[in-house]
Amino acid sequence: MAMKRFVLTAALLCIVAAAQAQIYKWQDQNNRTVISDRPPTGVVRKPLTIEAEAPPAAADAGKTMADREMDFRKRQKESVERNEKAEKEQRLTAQRQEDCDAARRSLQAMESGERVAMRDARGERYFLDDSQRQQEIARIRQTVQSNCK
Repeated sequence: MAMKRFVLTAALLCIVAAAQAQIYKWQDQNNRTVISDRPPTGVVRKPLTIEAEAPPAAADAGKTMADREMDFRKRQKESVERNEKAEKEQRLTAQRQEDCDAARRSLQAMESGERVAMRDARGERYFLDDSQRQQEIARIRQTVQSNCK
């Protein structure tokens, strides 16, 4: 039993030491790049010490599997909500552009000077006179100004 504890303790100490290890990178006299866990000796060009990061599993060691699953589901839900919001905004932008284009076409048709026919509440066709045309042009211009920004 004591031997198992000793082996387990030694293994844990090795893992902890490896997680806290530093890595050294340098160029030697022959201009070769050397990477080692021991500091350089002798003449060195461009010494660089790299701090080893703890593995990602060690950062979550305090969390249970249920906590990690809950965090994952939360991130997944937030991602779906962001995507839905972006799609909704894109559809809204496309609809605004279509409305703007339709209003501009209507304004162009009204300003062209051609006779314009409309339909009344009963569905019967009538032609706009000059005063009605000017009112319709003013209304459409206001629509273009408000929708086409």
